[in-house]
Amino acid sequence: MKILGIESSCDDTSISIIDNNKNIIANETISQNQIHKDYNGVVPELAARNHVLYIDKILKRILKKQQLRITDISLIAATVGPGLVGGLLVGLTFAKTLSQVNRIPFIGVNHLEGHALTARLANKVEYPFLLLLVSGGHSNFYFISDINDYKFLGGTLDDALGEAFDKVANILGLDFPGGPQLELLAMKGDYKKVSLPKPLINIKSLDMSFSGLKTAAFNCNNEIDKNNISRCDLAASFQKSVADVLCKKISLAIDISNKEFSIYKNVVVSGGVAANNYLRKKIIENVKLKNKLVFFPPTDLCTDNGAMIAWAGYELYTAGVKSKLNIKAKPRWPLESIGERV
Repeated sequence: MKILGIESSCDDTSISIIDNNKNIIANETISQNQIHKDYNGVVPELAARNHVLYIDKILKRILKKQQLRITDISLIAATVGPGLVGGLLVGLTFAKTLSQVNRIPFIGVNHLEGHALTARLANKVEYPFLLLLVSGGHSNFYFISDINDYKFLGGTLDDALGEAFDKVANILGLDFPGGPQLELLAMKGDYKKVSLPKPLINIKSLDMSFSGLKTAAFNCNNEIDKNNISRCDLAASFQKSVADVLCKKISLAIDISNKEFSIYKNVVVSGGVAANNYLRKKIIENVKLKNKLVFFPPTDLCTDNGAMIAWAGYELYTAGVKSKLNIKAKPRWPLESIGERV
């Protein structure tokens, strides 16, 4: 069974074909980083226009390369939300049209659901599991009991972690998107030379906050020349503060889940920020102390991609979940209130 996945919730246009044996047959993504680079962030109108330009070309290229026809596809899955409405409309309209014309079943997928289930595509991760989703738009804890059964436990009160990484990278003069570049810069620095706050680290809840940390990094950057510290040191300190907060909160999330839910053994960390190797190392060390197994998607599946949407669509389809073709794009669609897919 071949599943087509379409992801267009932000600025990456991604189409993938996978099969029900977890083989990724094709997974192509066209990034718009160069287009949005001068704006230090994604411009929604530009993103939507470029989705229109790329989406049909990617699918045609994949089908030709794999010597497939659209009629070889058994299921079409596409992101319904949350995300930028222009991009969502492009991908969703494209997917529903393919479904209707070719009479192929269609499933609408929550973007966060795609990230949540990616680890199951790449690893043998059994339900239930604790999830930390850290991306450019979301930084939340969920307990995933089963497919289509998700409970929100807590998360950021302001900036998402990926957004904070990009903003601090911009403060340091790095190009957009800055998260990966900040990680490289931090490798050359000494976090001990800079003291940055660790917001809400001792609060006994899963609330997190990164806006104050970002502001502290901004103020510190203005004093670099006076204090004999480097941008590398500041990047290292920012990354260390983030790691300490995440490790403390994930330990608390494990304790809370142990009390509130059924027995579980797996912890999953996903989303674009999960590709940061420093954070991975620290989280792995921390979760092991709690006698849990921790899983990350491969780094190339951490950022937005069609494969994660295809896999989530397949899981939903096999569980009997259906989507109607009149489903609308949902710029806001909390994972915990997923409800009926209409």
